[in-house]
Amino acid sequence: MGRKQHLLQLLRDGDMMTRRDKLNLVLLLSFPAILGQLSTIVMQYIDTMMVGRLGANATASIGLVSTTCWLFGGLAASIGAGFGVIVAHHIGAKENDVARDVLRHALLVCMSLGVLISLFCVSIHSWWPHALGGTPEVAALSSKYFLIWSLTVPVMQLLFLSNGMLRSSGNMKTPMIMGVVMCALDVVFNLLLIPLWGVVGAALATTIAAVITTACSFTYLLTRSPELRLIGYKLSTFSFHFPIIKRSLKIGLPMAVEHVVFCGAMIVSTMIVAPLGAVAIAANTIGVVVESLCYMPGYGIGDAAATLIGQSFGARRGDLIRSFSVLTVGLGMVVMGLLGVVMYFAAPALMEMMSPDVAVQAEGTMALRIEAFAEPMYAASIVVYGVFMGLGDTLIPCILNLGSIWLVRIPLAAYLAQTLGLEGVWLAMCFELNVRGIIFLLRLRLKKIKIKSF
Repeated sequence: MGRKQHLLQLLRDGDMMTRRDKLNLVLLLSFPAILGQLSTIVMQYIDTMMVGRLGANATASIGLVSTTCWLFGGLAASIGAGFGVIVAHHIGAKENDVARDVLRHALLVCMSLGVLISLFCVSIHSWWPHALGGTPEVAALSSKYFLIWSLTVPVMQLLFLSNGMLRSSGNMKTPMIMGVVMCALDVVFNLLLIPLWGVVGAALATTIAAVITTACSFTYLLTRSPELRLIGYKLSTFSFHFPIIKRSLKIGLPMAVEHVVFCGAMIVSTMIVAPLGAVAIAANTIGVVVESLCYMPGYGIGDAAATLIGQSFGARRGDLIRSFSVLTVGLGMVVMGLLGVVMYFAAPALMEMMSPDVAVQAEGTMALRIEAFAEPMYAASIVVYGVFMGLGDTLIPCILNLGSIWLVRIPLAAYLAQTLGLEGVWLAMCFELNVRGIIFLLRLRLKKIKIKSF
């Protein structure tokens, strides 16, 4: 038994854990999760760099629908996350058979939803980029990209679900490896297909990489996961239990609604930026990708927090819930704060690497340097959200997220963009993220944790 498994077993068995044990477990789960998120960043960087060489219109064509892709791609993933929290609870309670039954329900519900989302996106692909305000040249490329992405939704949904279930069991290493594999495959197929078909080639490269990676991740989940494998394990006869769905929806539905409304806000932000021209759209798109260097590690630590808190909740370990909350939030704020400093000073070089357009470089550098001041508090909101997710408490955090972005960021961005252009949009974002972080920290401080049966 490895060190991580030994510590997880202490958690599940109710044994005493020293401060050093807790810190080691946080680091053992956080670092693979961070590396997995970094592999996603690298893939985004490479895609953006290679497409950026095709010109501002090519970059803008992807940026125009990127928020829409995030909206629909994350919708079913949010529902899947609800099942993942319940799986973590049952594994923490050493009820692996029940966790496997939850997994089977998750596969049925999430894959059905993934297919429906795919069909809907295919039906709107031709006119949606025009509705977002893209110029005819940008919208034509954007429609082709969006169509290919739409057909990939069920595959990506299965990948998100497989990796999410593995993380819920405490296995952060395999999803990390899958992320590295997908990144490497994406690079290879980008090199082959972008020179032939440009933006369409980039979409096809990501699709092929996703199909191969999904096959590997799903196979591992079914055959190798000690806690969740379905093949080679004697299973009870499957029957549809609505209480499992109800519990999952209670956790996942607020997250799905939040995701839709949150992405709606991002689409509104895109519409605020779109009239500023192709240079502003391209700089905004690249800026978001480059900034992910800072915030994706925060999401990795948030994943670790959700797993640790979820399993501690299932094991009825109220003492560990508070300890792991403090450790993960502190780690997230330190990591993202340091990366924010790096981003501030490296912004010109990063933008030059991502785009040959001097105007895009200047606008993007300005945006990144503004955003660097938001990273510590942005980390707080991300990781605290992971803590609440592990507890199955998602409704109030979702309301806080949505209230912050709709009541603060969007009105302020719309107002400042009129006089400051793209700079105003990013100033509004920076201010709102700091406000959001403070709110989440206050709620964590005031939160009364109740251990109850499930």
